[in-house]
Amino acid sequence: MFAVAVVGIGVAMTLAMIRALLGPTMYDRVLALNTFGTKTVLLIAVLGFLAGRPEFLDLALVYALINFIGTIAVLKYLEFGDLGRASDVKAGTGVGTGTVVDTGAGTDVRTGMGDRA
Repeated sequence: MFAVAVVGIGVAMTLAMIRALLGPTMYDRVLALNTFGTKTVLLIAVLGFLAGRPEFLDLALVYALINFIGTIAVLKYLEFGDLGRASDVKAGTGVGTGTVVDTGAGTDVRTGMGDRA
């Protein structure tokens, strides 16, 4: 029964890798690699169960955390072009810098007041 699960996970990993190689946009490729990493976590967990090694579950959890953090880092790099900047991506318009962001609707995002600053 678990051997069938391993084969199914292997097929899903193959399809995810094909999408990563042929994806039309970079975001499709990142999503496919994230899916591949998730299937790898499942594969590690199932193989650990088949081998009778429960410590493989710990390895799978660590790999899942690394996969998640890596995906967020790659997406941030693709979106902003830099991993080291703070939340103020465009000079002077950052929400995290304490500046006022004009939404054009007559409201101030930072204070929520109706008057424009």
